[in-house]
Formats: sequence, C-alpha cells, structure tokens
Amino acid sequence: MKRAKVTEKEELRDRSEVFQDRWDAGEILAGMLKPEYGGRDDVHVLAIPAGGVPVGLKVREILNASFDLVIARKLKIPGNPEAGFGAMAYGGGRFLNEPLVSELRLDESDIEAETQVVQLELEKRNRLFREGRPFPNLSGRTVVLVDDGLASGYTMLSTLRMVRDQGGRSAVVAVPTAPQRTIDRLRTEADEIICPNIRTGMFFAVADAYVRWYDLQEQEVLDLLAEKASPGSGKPDRESVLSPVY
Repeated sequence: MKRAKVTEKEELRDRSEVFQDRWDAGEILAGMLKPEYGGRDDVHVLAIPAGGVPVGLKVREILNASFDLVIARKLKIPGNPEAGFGAMAYGGGRFLNEPLVSELRLDESDIEAETQVVQLELEKRNRLFREGRPFPNLSGRTVVLVDDGLASGYTMLSTLRMVRDQGGRSAVVAVPTAPQRTIDRLRTEADEIICPNIRTGMFFAVADAYVRWYDLQEQEVLDLLAEKASPGSGKPDRESVLSPVY
C-alpha cells in the first residue's frame, strides 16, 4: 500500500498559535514547497474555499504557479447537518466514510439523496467563486491542494479523488495544520503531504494554530480574488489568478 511522504516542521509539532494569520501560514507553507515545486510549469495550485483561498494565493505567488479553486463540500448526516459521512468535490470526486456509513445504516437511497443535494450546492458555489468556467485540464500535471487546515480530512480526500479522476500525475496535499490521525488517513491517497504544524492531542481545532482567526465569508473570498495586486501585497487580481490552464 502506498504511503505518502510527510514533511513537517518538528519545532512546530503539537504547538498552538504558530501562524499569525492565513497569509503568514501560506508563506511558511510555500517556503517548504518552493525547493521542489517553485517555478515549475507543470505545477498547478488548487485552493479550497473559503479559508484555503488566502493560503493558496500566497503559495501561488511564491511558487509562481498556475492557480484555481476546487469546490468541495461534506455529505451531511441526515438529521445532523453539522456532521458528515463523507465529502464531494466539483469535477467528480466523492469519498465516503464507509465504517460510519455502515454504523449509521445509511442505504444507497440515503447516500444518493444527499449526493444530489451536495451536487447542486457544488454547482452553485462553482458559479459563485469560479463564474462557471470550465475546470482546468489537470492531465499530466502536479497538483498542489491547499486549505487552511484539516480536521477529519474527508473534504481533502474527495479532492484527491477528483485529481485522480481528472488525470493528475501527482497530488500534493499542502496544509498549515492537521491532526496526526488525519495525516495518517491521507497517506494512502496523496503522493506527498506538506504540513508544518502536526498535532497529536485528542482534541483538535484548526483555529488553534492561528493567532488571528475568523471564518471567511463568501464576499471576502470574492473580494480577495477580485483585488488588484498592490506592491508587495501578494494578492493577485481575479483575472490573473483564475486564468484557465490547458
């Protein structure tokens, strides 16, 4: 069984508040990625909205790589919308937590009903964030998947499946923070995992890795993508960052 290489910063293991904000996290993450992936024309960065966008924009800037968004959402447990039994990504990726599906006794009709609901939501968010553009051609490319952190990791697993379905040559998961158990879960699906802040405690929250943390709203993501770059800001304009790759 494949086991992805994992790179972390040992000095950040099990620590909290190691990043000032998402831009700072993206800079640290990009510094770890740059020796292998910086300046390569086969590298494509995909960020997961909402929180992954500022992290991904900073990674894109430092790597000088192509950039786009990948839309993914969890499949919610019937009657418990805060929890999920898997996730889906726009473009075809779906990942189910099979042990949980069995434990909850969800049948195919339950799964299909939620799949249809999430598919409509993915299409709506794709129109909102990507203006409905065709998805970039990932065939033969090295894809760097970026978010601001992982909890269960099922959303990231769905994007990994999507990258495989789209013919990506290799998939690199790049996140500032994640629990060890989730890193282990992703190692059979990813080709490489870059995560500076890995934590091993029983309780985990992505927010604990940041000094300044808040949930990004949809309009803030749109503003980030639309904002013209100012000198040294590292925030490219929407036209430049969301240009399709063929």
